[in-house]
Amino acid sequence: MHIPDKSIPRELVRKAMCVVVIPDLLKGAFVFGGKYGRGYASCRKNGSFGAPGAIRIEGGSFGLQLGASSTDVVLLVMNQRGVDRLLSDKFTLGGEASIAAGPVGRQTSANTDVLMTAEILSWSRSRGVFIGLSLEGATLRPDSGENEKLYGKPISNREILTGPVSTPARARSFVAELNRYR
Repeated sequence: MHIPDKSIPRELVRKAMCVVVIPDLLKGAFVFGGKYGRGYASCRKNGSFGAPGAIRIEGGSFGLQLGASSTDVVLLVMNQRGVDRLLSDKFTLGGEASIAAGPVGRQTSANTDVLMTAEILSWSRSRGVFIGLSLEGATLRPDSGENEKLYGKPISNREILTGPVSTPARARSFVAELNRYR
């Protein structure tokens, strides 16, 4: 967000219903490949982003591939269908939920057809030997173990992301950062 010509357009963050941040999505391959990462989702409640729910992303691949990378991923959930999928037990990006690469830069219009029809927009920043990242076919699901660690009790993402759950002290800086761009 701090690099004006390569940042996620603020206009899109303002339109997003939820934000998912997955730092360090790991990807490795030698013919067969896999990706795995953990992060958090936060949805709007009364105009501000609320308490975060833990998320994990997993996927596999097969083909002519070799290498390893670590990628920071940000997903903006742009409509109610995307939110419904985020609140489900598990869904496939590009299969059940439409996903599109999000535009970057200060002057990017948030009204193009691809942005209006995609349920989820994605941005990534990679380090390693893979150039870029495809999230097609990866599954996104709640991480109940991490939620229990963060909230001190078993609690679902549906309860966290839609209910009157208070943000734990350890997650306040994350939510405050999201709200800087709302």
